[in-house]
Amino acid sequence: MNRITPALAALSLALLSTAALAQTPTLETQADAALESDTFAWDFVEGITTEVGQRQAGTEAEARGRAWAVQWLKANGFSNVADEPFMMSTWVPGEPGKAEIVSPYPQSFAIAPLGDTASTGPDGITAEVVMFKSVTDLVAAAEGSLKGKIAFVSNAMTRTQDGSQYGFAGPTRWVAAGIAAKKGAVATVIKSVGTDSHRNPHTGGTDFPEGVTPTPAGALSNPDAANLERMFQRAGGKPITMKLVLTPRFVGQTESGNVVGEIVGRNPSLPPVLLACHLDSWWNGTGAIDDGAGCGIIAAAAHNVSKAGQPLRTIRVLFAGAEEVGLFGSVAYSKAHISEPIAVGLESDFGADRIWRFDSNFRETNPALHKKIALAVARFGVSSGSDVAGGGADLNIVRDQKGALVDLQQDGTRYFDLHHTPDDTLDKIDIVQLRQNVAVWTQVVGILANEGMSIQTGTPIPSAPAIAGQ
Repeated sequence: MNRITPALAALSLALLSTAALAQTPTLETQADAALESDTFAWDFVEGITTEVGQRQAGTEAEARGRAWAVQWLKANGFSNVADEPFMMSTWVPGEPGKAEIVSPYPQSFAIAPLGDTASTGPDGITAEVVMFKSVTDLVAAAEGSLKGKIAFVSNAMTRTQDGSQYGFAGPTRWVAAGIAAKKGAVATVIKSVGTDSHRNPHTGGTDFPEGVTPTPAGALSNPDAANLERMFQRAGGKPITMKLVLTPRFVGQTESGNVVGEIVGRNPSLPPVLLACHLDSWWNGTGAIDDGAGCGIIAAAAHNVSKAGQPLRTIRVLFAGAEEVGLFGSVAYSKAHISEPIAVGLESDFGADRIWRFDSNFRETNPALHKKIALAVARFGVSSGSDVAGGGADLNIVRDQKGALVDLQQDGTRYFDLHHTPDDTLDKIDIVQLRQNVAVWTQVVGILANEGMSIQTGTPIPSAPAIAGQ
Protein backbone atom coordinates (compact mmCIF):
# COMPACT_ATOMS: atom_id res chain seq x y z
CA MET A 1 0.00 0.00 0.00
CA ASN A 2 1.39 3.42 -1.04
CA ARG A 3 1.32 6.17 1.53
CA ILE A 4 0.01 9.58 0.32
CA THR A 5 1.94 12.35 1.97
CA PRO A 6 0.39 15.81 2.59
CA ALA A 7 2.74 17.29 -0.02
CA LEU A 8 1.68 14.72 -2.64
CA ALA A 9 -2.00 15.36 -1.85
CA ALA A 10 -1.51 19.11 -2.26
CA LEU A 11 0.28 18.60 -5.57
CA SER A 12 -2.50 16.32 -6.86
CA LEU A 13 -5.15 18.86 -5.89
CA ALA A 14 -3.25 21.62 -7.67
CA LEU A 15 -2.93 19.54 -10.82
CA LEU A 16 -6.64 18.69 -10.77
CA SER A 17 -7.53 22.37 -10.34
CA THR A 18 -5.25 23.35 -13.22
CA ALA A 19 -6.80 20.68 -15.46
CA ALA A 20 -10.32 21.78 -14.58
CA LEU A 21 -9.42 25.41 -15.27
CA ALA A 22 -7.93 24.43 -18.63
CA GLN A 23 -11.17 22.66 -19.56
CA THR A 24 -13.39 25.63 -18.65
CA PRO A 25 -14.52 27.30 -21.89
CA THR A 26 -13.45 30.88 -22.35
CA LEU A 27 -14.82 33.45 -24.73
CA GLU A 28 -11.72 33.09 -26.88
CA THR A 29 -11.92 29.30 -27.04
CA GLN A 30 -15.62 29.49 -27.91
CA ALA A 31 -14.93 31.95 -30.72
CA ASP A 32 -12.03 29.89 -32.03
CA ALA A 33 -14.11 26.71 -31.91
CA ALA A 34 -16.90 28.43 -33.84
CA LEU A 35 -14.45 29.27 -36.60
CA GLU A 36 -13.61 25.59 -37.01
CA SER A 37 -16.84 23.74 -36.42
CA ASP A 38 -19.91 25.85 -35.60
CA THR A 39 -23.18 24.25 -36.73
CA PHE A 40 -25.60 26.38 -34.70
CA ALA A 41 -26.10 29.13 -37.27
CA TRP A 42 -26.37 26.61 -40.09
CA ASP A 43 -28.98 24.66 -38.11
CA PHE A 44 -31.19 27.74 -37.94
CA VAL A 45 -30.97 28.85 -41.57
CA GLU A 46 -31.17 25.29 -42.93
CA GLY A 47 -34.19 24.58 -40.77
CA ILE A 48 -36.25 27.68 -41.49
CA THR A 49 -35.57 27.65 -45.24
CA THR A 50 -36.41 23.95 -45.45
CA GLU A 51 -39.45 23.81 -43.18
CA VAL A 52 -40.93 27.26 -43.85
CA GLY A 53 -39.33 28.68 -47.00
CA GLN A 54 -40.45 32.10 -48.27
CA ARG A 55 -41.71 34.44 -45.52
CA GLN A 56 -43.47 37.39 -47.13
CA ALA A 57 -44.33 39.96 -44.45
CA GLY A 58 -47.84 39.87 -43.04
CA THR A 59 -48.74 36.54 -44.63
CA GLU A 60 -49.50 33.10 -43.24
CA ALA A 61 -46.00 32.03 -44.31
CA GLU A 62 -44.38 34.69 -42.16
CA ALA A 63 -46.57 33.61 -39.24
CA ARG A 64 -45.32 30.04 -39.67
CA GLY A 65 -41.78 31.39 -39.69
CA ARG A 66 -42.34 33.20 -36.40
CA ALA A 67 -43.83 30.09 -34.79
CA TRP A 68 -40.88 28.03 -36.03
CA ALA A 69 -38.38 30.55 -34.66
CA VAL A 70 -40.09 30.66 -31.26
CA GLN A 71 -39.94 26.88 -30.98
CA TRP A 72 -36.30 26.79 -32.13
CA LEU A 73 -35.17 29.43 -29.63
CA LYS A 74 -36.90 27.62 -26.76
CA ALA A 75 -35.42 24.29 -27.81
CA ASN A 76 -31.96 25.84 -27.79
CA GLY A 77 -32.10 27.24 -24.27
CA PHE A 78 -33.14 30.85 -24.78
CA SER A 79 -35.26 32.45 -22.05
CA ASN A 80 -38.17 34.90 -22.22
CA VAL A 81 -38.95 33.85 -25.80
CA ALA A 82 -41.98 35.65 -27.21
CA ASP A 83 -43.72 36.63 -30.42
CA GLU A 84 -44.70 40.29 -30.10
CA PRO A 85 -47.41 40.94 -32.71
CA PHE A 86 -48.22 44.16 -34.55
CA MET A 87 -50.57 45.04 -37.38
CA MET A 88 -49.48 46.23 -40.81
CA SER A 89 -50.85 47.11 -44.23
CA THR A 90 -50.01 44.08 -46.35
CA TRP A 91 -49.12 43.92 -50.04
CA VAL A 92 -48.83 40.63 -51.96
CA PRO A 93 -47.32 40.13 -55.44
CA GLY A 94 -50.18 38.36 -57.22
CA GLU A 95 -49.56 36.13 -60.23
CA PRO A 96 -46.11 35.99 -61.86
CA GLY A 97 -45.55 39.16 -63.85
CA LYS A 98 -45.31 39.33 -67.63
CA ALA A 99 -43.57 41.86 -69.83
CA GLU A 100 -43.32 41.56 -73.58
CA ILE A 101 -42.26 43.81 -76.40
CA VAL A 102 -45.12 44.07 -78.87
CA SER A 103 -43.17 46.02 -81.50
CA PRO A 104 -40.81 46.43 -83.23
CA TYR A 105 -38.95 43.38 -81.82
CA PRO A 106 -41.56 41.06 -80.27
CA GLN A 107 -40.29 38.94 -77.36
CA SER A 108 -40.90 38.34 -73.68
CA PHE A 109 -38.91 39.58 -70.69
CA ALA A 110 -38.51 38.35 -67.09
CA ILE A 111 -40.05 40.81 -64.63
CA ALA A 112 -41.02 40.98 -60.94
CA PRO A 113 -43.43 43.48 -59.37
CA LEU A 114 -42.05 46.02 -56.92
CA GLY A 115 -43.48 46.23 -53.43
CA ASP A 116 -46.41 48.59 -52.76
CA THR A 117 -47.18 49.05 -56.46
CA ALA A 118 -50.54 48.76 -58.22
CA SER A 119 -52.03 46.20 -60.56
CA THR A 120 -52.37 46.54 -64.30
CA GLY A 121 -55.40 44.30 -64.06
CA PRO A 122 -55.38 40.83 -65.61
CA ASP A 123 -55.61 42.23 -69.15
CA GLY A 124 -52.48 44.31 -68.67
CA ILE A 125 -51.35 47.65 -70.09
CA THR A 126 -49.96 48.17 -73.59
CA ALA A 127 -48.12 51.44 -74.14
CA GLU A 128 -45.08 53.12 -75.66
CA VAL A 129 -41.89 52.90 -73.58
CA VAL A 130 -39.73 55.95 -72.87
CA MET A 131 -36.17 55.23 -71.70
CA PHE A 132 -34.17 57.20 -69.11
CA LYS A 133 -30.56 56.35 -68.35
CA SER A 134 -30.86 57.48 -64.73
CA VAL A 135 -33.25 58.81 -62.12
CA THR A 136 -31.65 62.21 -62.65
CA ASP A 137 -32.76 62.13 -66.30
CA LEU A 138 -36.25 61.11 -65.23
CA VAL A 139 -36.45 64.01 -62.77
CA ALA A 140 -35.53 66.38 -65.61
CA ALA A 141 -38.42 65.20 -67.79
CA ALA A 142 -41.19 67.75 -68.27
CA GLU A 143 -44.36 67.49 -66.21
CA GLY A 144 -46.98 65.55 -68.12
CA SER A 145 -44.48 64.37 -70.73
CA LEU A 146 -45.04 60.70 -69.82
CA LYS A 147 -48.83 60.75 -70.01
CA GLY A 148 -50.08 57.37 -71.21
CA LYS A 149 -46.55 55.92 -71.47
CA ILE A 150 -44.39 53.39 -69.66
CA ALA A 151 -41.19 54.81 -68.16
CA PHE A 152 -38.07 52.63 -68.31
CA VAL A 153 -35.17 53.61 -66.05
CA SER A 154 -31.86 51.90 -66.71
CA ASN A 155 -29.09 52.32 -64.16
CA ALA A 156 -26.27 49.77 -63.91
CA MET A 157 -24.94 48.61 -60.54
CA THR A 158 -21.42 47.29 -59.94
CA ARG A 159 -20.00 45.00 -57.27
CA THR A 160 -18.33 46.54 -54.20
CA GLN A 161 -17.07 44.97 -51.01
CA ASP A 162 -18.90 47.43 -48.79
CA GLY A 163 -22.15 47.50 -50.79
CA SER A 164 -21.82 51.24 -51.38
CA GLN A 165 -23.13 50.94 -54.95
CA TYR A 166 -26.56 50.22 -53.47
CA GLY A 167 -26.71 53.88 -52.50
CA PHE A 168 -25.98 54.83 -56.11
CA ALA A 169 -28.32 52.39 -57.88
CA GLY A 170 -30.96 52.00 -55.18
CA PRO A 171 -32.94 55.17 -56.02
CA THR A 172 -33.87 53.59 -59.36
CA ARG A 173 -36.08 51.25 -57.36
CA TRP A 174 -36.90 53.44 -54.39
CA VAL A 175 -38.25 56.55 -56.11
CA ALA A 176 -38.39 56.16 -59.91
CA ALA A 177 -41.93 54.79 -60.07
CA GLY A 178 -43.27 57.64 -57.95
CA ILE A 179 -41.51 60.28 -60.03
CA ALA A 180 -42.73 58.72 -63.29
CA ALA A 181 -46.31 58.46 -62.00
CA LYS A 182 -46.25 62.13 -61.05
CA LYS A 183 -45.25 62.97 -64.63
CA GLY A 184 -48.16 60.97 -66.06
CA ALA A 185 -46.67 57.50 -66.67
CA VAL A 186 -49.17 54.64 -66.58
CA ALA A 187 -46.46 52.24 -65.41
CA THR A 188 -42.72 51.98 -64.74
CA VAL A 189 -40.12 49.32 -65.40
CA ILE A 190 -36.55 49.47 -64.12
CA LYS A 191 -33.32 47.59 -64.58
CA SER A 192 -32.99 45.38 -61.50
CA VAL A 193 -30.92 46.80 -58.68
CA GLY A 194 -28.45 43.95 -58.64
CA THR A 195 -25.11 42.77 -59.96
CA ASP A 196 -25.88 39.36 -61.47
CA SER A 197 -26.27 38.45 -65.13
CA HIS A 198 -29.09 35.92 -64.71
CA ARG A 199 -32.69 36.27 -65.82
CA ASN A 200 -33.68 36.70 -62.19
CA PRO A 201 -35.36 40.06 -61.63
CA HIS A 202 -34.64 41.68 -58.25
CA THR A 203 -37.74 42.83 -56.39
CA GLY A 204 -37.92 45.26 -53.46
CA GLY A 205 -40.04 48.09 -52.16
CA THR A 206 -40.72 51.43 -53.79
CA ASP A 207 -42.44 54.62 -52.67
CA PHE A 208 -44.94 57.05 -54.12
CA PRO A 209 -45.01 60.70 -52.98
CA GLU A 210 -47.95 61.87 -50.93
CA GLY A 211 -50.85 62.62 -53.24
CA VAL A 212 -49.52 60.44 -56.08
CA THR A 213 -51.64 57.37 -56.82
CA PRO A 214 -49.51 54.20 -57.01
CA THR A 215 -49.07 52.78 -60.51
CA PRO A 216 -47.86 49.36 -61.70
CA ALA A 217 -44.08 48.99 -61.49
CA GLY A 218 -41.69 46.11 -61.99
CA ALA A 219 -38.01 45.24 -62.25
CA LEU A 220 -36.66 43.60 -65.40
CA SER A 221 -33.85 41.08 -65.11
CA ASN A 222 -30.51 42.65 -65.94
CA PRO A 223 -30.04 40.77 -69.24
CA ASP A 224 -33.55 41.77 -70.35
CA ALA A 225 -33.01 45.39 -69.37
CA ALA A 226 -29.77 45.38 -71.39
CA ASN A 227 -31.71 43.91 -74.32
CA LEU A 228 -34.27 46.69 -74.09
CA GLU A 229 -31.46 49.25 -74.14
CA ARG A 230 -30.14 47.70 -77.34
CA MET A 231 -33.61 47.86 -78.86
CA PHE A 232 -33.67 51.61 -78.33
CA GLN A 233 -30.30 51.87 -80.08
CA ARG A 234 -31.56 49.89 -83.09
CA ALA A 235 -35.06 51.32 -83.36
CA GLY A 236 -33.83 54.58 -84.87
CA GLY A 237 -36.50 56.64 -83.14
CA LYS A 238 -39.39 54.27 -83.92
CA PRO A 239 -41.70 53.71 -80.91
CA ILE A 240 -41.08 50.65 -78.75
CA THR A 241 -44.30 49.23 -77.38
CA MET A 242 -44.56 46.99 -74.34
CA LYS A 243 -47.39 44.96 -72.85
CA LEU A 244 -47.14 44.73 -69.08
CA VAL A 245 -49.18 42.44 -66.82
CA LEU A 246 -48.63 42.85 -63.06
CA THR A 247 -51.34 41.86 -60.57
CA PRO A 248 -50.16 42.71 -57.02
CA ARG A 249 -52.74 43.82 -54.49
CA PHE A 250 -53.16 45.11 -50.97
CA VAL A 251 -55.03 42.72 -48.67
CA GLY A 252 -55.63 45.18 -45.82
CA GLN A 253 -54.37 45.00 -42.24
CA THR A 254 -52.79 41.71 -41.23
CA GLU A 255 -50.59 40.57 -38.37
CA SER A 256 -46.82 40.43 -38.35
CA GLY A 257 -44.58 40.26 -35.30
CA ASN A 258 -41.15 40.42 -33.71
CA VAL A 259 -39.67 37.27 -32.16
CA VAL A 260 -37.44 37.88 -29.15
CA GLY A 261 -35.41 35.70 -26.81
CA GLU A 262 -32.71 36.19 -24.18
CA ILE A 263 -29.60 34.82 -22.59
CA VAL A 264 -30.19 36.26 -19.13
CA GLY A 265 -27.21 37.99 -17.55
CA ARG A 266 -25.89 37.93 -13.98
CA ASN A 267 -27.12 41.48 -13.50
CA PRO A 268 -30.43 41.80 -15.40
CA SER A 269 -30.80 45.38 -14.16
CA LEU A 270 -28.05 46.46 -16.53
CA PRO A 271 -29.15 47.55 -20.03
CA PRO A 272 -28.92 44.54 -22.36
CA VAL A 273 -26.93 43.95 -25.52
CA LEU A 274 -29.39 43.85 -28.44
CA LEU A 275 -28.61 41.60 -31.43
CA ALA A 276 -30.90 42.05 -34.43
CA CYS A 277 -31.77 40.43 -37.76
CA HIS A 278 -35.02 40.15 -39.70
CA LEU A 279 -37.13 37.04 -40.12
CA ASP A 280 -39.24 37.97 -43.15
CA SER A 281 -38.19 37.61 -46.78
CA TRP A 282 -39.56 38.45 -50.18
CA TRP A 283 -41.82 35.86 -51.81
CA ASN A 284 -39.47 34.90 -54.62
CA GLY A 285 -36.64 33.33 -52.58
CA THR A 286 -36.31 31.39 -49.33
CA GLY A 287 -34.54 34.20 -47.50
CA ALA A 288 -31.36 32.26 -46.74
CA ILE A 289 -28.95 35.11 -47.43
CA ASP A 290 -31.48 37.87 -46.63
CA ASP A 291 -31.77 37.31 -43.73
CA GLY A 292 -32.03 33.78 -42.38
CA ALA A 293 -28.25 33.64 -42.11
CA GLY A 294 -28.24 36.81 -40.02
CA CYS A 295 -30.67 35.33 -37.50
CA GLY A 296 -28.58 32.18 -37.29
CA ILE A 297 -25.41 34.19 -36.74
CA ILE A 298 -26.72 36.32 -33.89
CA ALA A 299 -28.38 33.37 -32.15
CA ALA A 300 -25.17 31.34 -32.43
CA ALA A 301 -23.13 34.19 -30.96
CA ALA A 302 -25.47 34.57 -27.97
CA HIS A 303 -25.43 30.80 -27.42
CA ASN A 304 -21.63 30.62 -27.61
CA VAL A 305 -21.17 33.46 -25.13
CA SER A 306 -23.42 31.65 -22.64
CA LYS A 307 -21.29 28.49 -22.98
CA ALA A 308 -18.31 30.51 -21.72
CA GLY A 309 -20.23 31.36 -18.54
CA GLN A 310 -23.26 33.50 -17.71
CA PRO A 311 -22.53 36.98 -19.07
CA LEU A 312 -22.79 40.09 -16.93
CA ARG A 313 -25.44 41.68 -19.14
CA THR A 314 -28.46 40.04 -20.71
CA ILE A 315 -28.11 39.34 -24.42
CA ARG A 316 -31.37 39.86 -26.28
CA VAL A 317 -31.97 38.61 -29.82
CA LEU A 318 -34.52 40.38 -31.99
CA PHE A 319 -35.79 38.54 -35.06
CA ALA A 320 -37.68 41.48 -36.56
CA GLY A 321 -40.75 41.07 -38.72
CA ALA A 322 -41.73 42.98 -41.85
CA GLU A 323 -38.35 44.58 -42.47
CA GLU A 324 -38.40 44.18 -46.23
CA VAL A 325 -41.63 46.08 -46.74
CA GLY A 326 -40.90 49.13 -44.61
CA LEU A 327 -39.15 48.37 -41.29
CA PHE A 328 -42.53 47.83 -39.59
CA GLY A 329 -41.01 45.46 -37.03
CA SER A 330 -38.18 47.81 -36.14
CA VAL A 331 -40.59 50.70 -35.66
CA ALA A 332 -43.01 48.56 -33.61
CA TYR A 333 -40.22 47.26 -31.36
CA SER A 334 -38.94 50.76 -30.64
CA LYS A 335 -42.44 52.01 -29.89
CA ALA A 336 -43.13 49.13 -27.49
CA HIS A 337 -39.76 49.19 -25.69
CA ILE A 338 -38.47 52.76 -25.99
CA SER A 339 -38.45 53.22 -22.20
CA GLU A 340 -36.13 50.22 -21.76
CA PRO A 341 -32.50 51.37 -22.25
CA ILE A 342 -30.30 49.32 -24.57
CA ALA A 343 -26.55 49.20 -23.87
CA VAL A 344 -25.49 48.60 -27.46
CA GLY A 345 -27.05 47.33 -30.68
CA LEU A 346 -25.64 45.16 -33.49
CA GLU A 347 -27.33 43.70 -36.57
CA SER A 348 -26.47 41.00 -39.10
CA ASP A 349 -28.30 41.69 -42.37
CA PHE A 350 -25.86 41.64 -45.26
CA GLY A 351 -25.62 37.98 -46.17
CA ALA A 352 -23.25 35.35 -44.84
CA ASP A 353 -19.86 36.15 -46.35
CA ARG A 354 -16.87 36.97 -44.15
CA ILE A 355 -16.63 39.99 -41.87
CA TRP A 356 -13.75 42.23 -42.87
CA ARG A 357 -14.17 45.41 -40.82
CA PHE A 358 -15.37 46.53 -37.40
CA ASP A 359 -16.87 49.99 -36.80
CA SER A 360 -18.49 51.56 -33.75
CA ASN A 361 -20.03 54.90 -32.87
CA PHE A 362 -17.96 55.09 -29.68
CA ARG A 363 -14.48 55.09 -31.20
CA GLU A 364 -13.95 58.62 -29.85
CA THR A 365 -16.07 58.50 -26.68
CA ASN A 366 -14.87 55.08 -25.46
CA PRO A 367 -11.55 54.46 -27.27
CA ALA A 368 -10.44 51.80 -24.78
CA LEU A 369 -13.41 49.54 -25.54
CA HIS A 370 -13.19 50.17 -29.28
CA LYS A 371 -9.50 49.22 -29.21
CA LYS A 372 -10.18 46.14 -27.07
CA ILE A 373 -12.70 44.84 -29.60
CA ALA A 374 -10.48 45.71 -32.56
CA LEU A 375 -7.54 43.79 -31.09
CA ALA A 376 -9.74 40.81 -30.24
CA VAL A 377 -11.10 40.36 -33.78
CA ALA A 378 -7.85 41.00 -35.63
CA ARG A 379 -7.02 37.29 -35.50
CA PHE A 380 -10.09 36.63 -37.65
CA GLY A 381 -8.86 38.96 -40.40
CA VAL A 382 -11.06 41.87 -39.32
CA SER A 383 -9.70 45.42 -39.50
CA SER A 384 -10.67 48.38 -37.35
CA GLY A 385 -12.58 50.98 -39.36
CA SER A 386 -12.86 54.71 -38.80
CA ASP A 387 -16.45 55.08 -40.03
CA VAL A 388 -19.13 55.90 -37.48
CA ALA A 389 -21.41 52.88 -37.11
CA GLY A 390 -25.01 53.57 -38.07
CA GLY A 391 -26.53 50.23 -37.12
CA GLY A 392 -28.78 47.95 -39.14
CA ALA A 393 -32.32 48.61 -40.28
CA ASP A 394 -33.88 46.84 -37.30
CA LEU A 395 -32.07 48.88 -34.65
CA ASN A 396 -34.44 51.85 -34.62
CA ILE A 397 -34.74 51.61 -30.84
CA VAL A 398 -31.00 52.19 -30.36
CA ARG A 399 -30.95 55.12 -32.76
CA ASP A 400 -34.07 56.55 -31.10
CA GLN A 401 -32.28 56.30 -27.75
CA LYS A 402 -29.09 57.75 -29.27
CA GLY A 403 -27.26 54.71 -27.96
CA ALA A 404 -24.12 52.73 -28.76
CA LEU A 405 -23.88 50.87 -32.08
CA VAL A 406 -21.48 48.37 -33.62
CA ASP A 407 -21.27 47.44 -37.30
CA LEU A 408 -19.55 44.18 -38.25
CA GLN A 409 -19.13 44.78 -41.96
CA GLN A 410 -19.55 41.72 -44.16
CA ASP A 411 -18.07 41.25 -47.61
CA GLY A 412 -20.83 42.33 -49.99
CA THR A 413 -19.06 41.53 -53.25
CA ARG A 414 -21.60 38.90 -54.30
CA TYR A 415 -24.51 39.92 -52.07
CA PHE A 416 -26.37 41.83 -54.79
CA ASP A 417 -26.14 38.86 -57.14
CA LEU A 418 -28.65 37.18 -54.80
CA HIS A 419 -30.48 40.01 -53.01
CA HIS A 420 -34.28 39.89 -53.48
CA THR A 421 -34.11 37.20 -56.17
CA PRO A 422 -35.18 33.56 -56.59
CA ASP A 423 -31.49 32.74 -56.11
CA ASP A 424 -31.63 33.60 -52.39
CA THR A 425 -31.45 29.96 -51.32
CA LEU A 426 -29.50 27.84 -48.84
CA ASP A 427 -26.98 26.50 -51.34
CA LYS A 428 -25.54 30.01 -51.75
CA ILE A 429 -24.24 30.05 -48.18
CA ASP A 430 -20.53 29.26 -47.79
CA ILE A 431 -20.35 27.50 -44.42
CA VAL A 432 -16.68 28.43 -43.91
CA GLN A 433 -17.51 32.12 -44.21
CA LEU A 434 -20.65 31.65 -42.11
CA ARG A 435 -18.49 30.22 -39.33
CA GLN A 436 -16.14 33.19 -39.51
CA ASN A 437 -19.16 35.44 -38.92
CA VAL A 438 -20.16 33.40 -35.87
CA ALA A 439 -16.61 33.50 -34.50
CA VAL A 440 -16.34 37.28 -34.83
CA TRP A 441 -19.81 37.84 -33.42
CA THR A 442 -19.09 35.53 -30.48
CA GLN A 443 -15.94 37.47 -29.63
CA VAL A 444 -17.54 40.91 -29.94
CA VAL A 445 -20.81 40.07 -28.19
CA GLY A 446 -18.93 38.38 -25.36
CA ILE A 447 -16.82 41.48 -24.75
CA LEU A 448 -19.85 43.77 -24.83
CA ALA A 449 -22.01 41.52 -22.66
CA ASN A 450 -19.33 41.43 -19.95
CA GLU A 451 -18.59 45.16 -19.99
CA GLY A 452 -19.40 46.75 -16.64
CA MET A 453 -18.81 50.35 -17.70
CA SER A 454 -21.05 52.44 -19.93
CA ILE A 455 -20.42 51.15 -23.45
CA GLN A 456 -21.13 54.54 -24.96
CA THR A 457 -18.71 56.53 -22.82
CA GLY A 458 -16.59 54.14 -20.78
CA THR A 459 -17.74 55.77 -17.53
CA PRO A 460 -19.01 53.92 -14.43
CA ILE A 461 -22.71 53.08 -14.45
CA PRO A 462 -24.33 55.05 -11.59
CA SER A 463 -27.03 52.46 -10.98
CA ALA A 464 -24.52 49.65 -10.54
CA PRO A 465 -21.29 51.00 -9.02
CA ALA A 466 -20.43 47.65 -7.45
CA ILE A 467 -19.85 45.99 -10.81
CA ALA A 468 -18.20 48.92 -12.57
CA GLY A 469 -15.03 47.87 -14.29
CA GLN A 470 -15.75 44.13 -14.31
